[in-house]
Amino acid sequence: MALTILEGSTFCISDERGDIDGETQGLFADDTRFLSRLRLTVNGAKPLLLSAGKVEYFSAAFYLRNPLAGDLPQDAVSIIRHRFVGDGMQDHIVVQNQSMGPLAFELALEVETDFADILSVKEHDFALGDPTRAQPLPEPAACRYEEQHNQFVLEEPDGDGSARTQVILSQRGEVEERKVVYRLELEPRERWELRLDILASIDGDSVMPHTAERRFGEEQTRVRESLASWQLRVPQIRADWELLDHAFFQSVSDLASLRMRGAGRTGRMPAAGMPWFMTVFGRDTLITCLQTLLFGPELARTALEVLTELQARDDNPDVDAEPGKIVHELRSGKAAQKWFRTYYGTADATPLYLVLLSEVWRWTDDSAFVSGFKEPALAALRWIDDYGDRDGDGFVEYERRTPRGLENQSWKDSHDSQRFHDGSLAQTPIAPVEVQGYVYDAKVRTAELAREVWRDRPLAERLEAEAEELRRKFNDHYWTDDRGGFYVLALDAEKRQVDSLCSNVGHLLWSGIVPEERIDAVVDHLMGDELWSGWGVRTMSAGDTGYNPLSYHNGTVWPHDNSLIAHGLARSGRWPEAQRIVRRMLGAASHFGNQLPEVFAGLPRAETPFPIAYPTAARPQAWAAATPVLLLQVLLGLEPDRRRHQLLTRAPEELPSWAGRSLRLSGIRAFGRQWDVRVEHGRVSVDEA
Repeated sequence: MALTILEGSTFCISDERGDIDGETQGLFADDTRFLSRLRLTVNGAKPLLLSAGKVEYFSAAFYLRNPLAGDLPQDAVSIIRHRFVGDGMQDHIVVQNQSMGPLAFELALEVETDFADILSVKEHDFALGDPTRAQPLPEPAACRYEEQHNQFVLEEPDGDGSARTQVILSQRGEVEERKVVYRLELEPRERWELRLDILASIDGDSVMPHTAERRFGEEQTRVRESLASWQLRVPQIRADWELLDHAFFQSVSDLASLRMRGAGRTGRMPAAGMPWFMTVFGRDTLITCLQTLLFGPELARTALEVLTELQARDDNPDVDAEPGKIVHELRSGKAAQKWFRTYYGTADATPLYLVLLSEVWRWTDDSAFVSGFKEPALAALRWIDDYGDRDGDGFVEYERRTPRGLENQSWKDSHDSQRFHDGSLAQTPIAPVEVQGYVYDAKVRTAELAREVWRDRPLAERLEAEAEELRRKFNDHYWTDDRGGFYVLALDAEKRQVDSLCSNVGHLLWSGIVPEERIDAVVDHLMGDELWSGWGVRTMSAGDTGYNPLSYHNGTVWPHDNSLIAHGLARSGRWPEAQRIVRRMLGAASHFGNQLPEVFAGLPRAETPFPIAYPTAARPQAWAAATPVLLLQVLLGLEPDRRRHQLLTRAPEELPSWAGRSLRLSGIRAFGRQWDVRVEHGRVSVDEA
């Protein structure tokens, strides 16, 4: 079982003993693996596990006992490994003789790295890669021991200005190539301690041992103060519905853990998720910000600023870039050197960028901020019309232009996610159903900005006309009368309906593109037996041939997906169904230690007393971590009223009894003021703090 801790974009994946000794384990920073092996042995054998776990998101503890190796008796030696990740990693190992007599034994540590880029390592992950076809990882890097500083230095062959890892030891031992051996003699109850300071540099910089020791002390203080500051800035909750109380608290912690470090605005944003997406992801970043506006506008403002800086200016097929397009992902270190720094293979980030810009305005009424985004917003609109709509039919399609790119470029971006009802795969260019809804919403919202902020009435009228025409054409081309009537997953290269029934239709309620007369049919499908698992809405219906409750995008349950569906149901006035998702999703969270994973299995709740984990799901992941925040907003019916500068509730007159009879959410920031929300005896009230 893997255990992961992180801080910023630095993270460590180890086994439950604290060893790094697997193909996808390691200490990672700057999208580069700086340690691929850290193995501890006692008399040549691995210690036995007692218990292990995270202390905070950035620290862990491993409690071990000696193996029956050499002449050590059972349970004679205890070993504790305390681990901290910050700007590098620090391990503190405490060994104690727990027996009644003296003991002599060997304790050894072996270190190694390959400086592999993170995308190459990801290919060896069974969920998001293909280990059977993955390229071999690099050979171990050169390792030398510097006696003067009592440290191992691992570096690339050229050695000058390239990646380097320092492993600084607080105790001297006998060095054997990549291993240090300590021959210990301990009296009863005697303790022996060792500290490892592990420093990573992508450009070959080195740090003196005494500097490293001071740096790690300062790092631990900084990380704890940063977490405390974050916890004070977000709203505080007190609820007698414990599932909500615990899930919200975990969301706050998870989103704090995902905040990236570094100079500039990027350092204040959450990364997309552990372990392979500890970076800016356009779609994930935008949706996470839309989910967490209860936290205030700062995350969303920062995301808009960063994504505007990264917005494509040129047409570059090598990275699927076109003018005005919003970035899909940003990479650094070895990944940037081997693959790309910026990659633009996503069809939905660009309209979602416009949706978030509008939503920030609706929560702040900050016209000055929005005015500064007119040109990038217009560039995004031009991309939608001139590049996103590849064939001029009024719909946004995707098709990769680089062999290194993603085959599918909607949120369901796995290679097999676009399936017909009979299970066959659709061919690109593909026009995903939910992306048309995003474009519709983007044009409606941007028309509002054009009229009220930019004072450009002709633009507003044009966008409104285009949105209405898209709505009409969309409802003609994406609707099928089969199976009681539903919106299909996509249109394929030949404009055929990709006729599987998927959770994507719930996003259409969120975007508002569904006409009133079809809302009931959409809701009935979402909450019917084929899509509703009992824990949440499945990504694909059980009535489709391609359905598999264990498939990444073809039958599993995604929390963020369900949060957007719940928001869409509430927008459509379907409160019982929205509340049902809130209840079951937070109930599922309780089975995952209150930490919703990226995805879990779509097996029926009637057959599973608890939700079934997807073994390689990212945890924490930003839009999964943000899900309880948006679900709380949905439950309370909270919406900003920009014209009156008020936070309102549109919740039903009385909340269901399972939601608890008492709740207080204090410190919500909107329109430059703070608001408190109370639930007493099931009734919601909002007051200025």
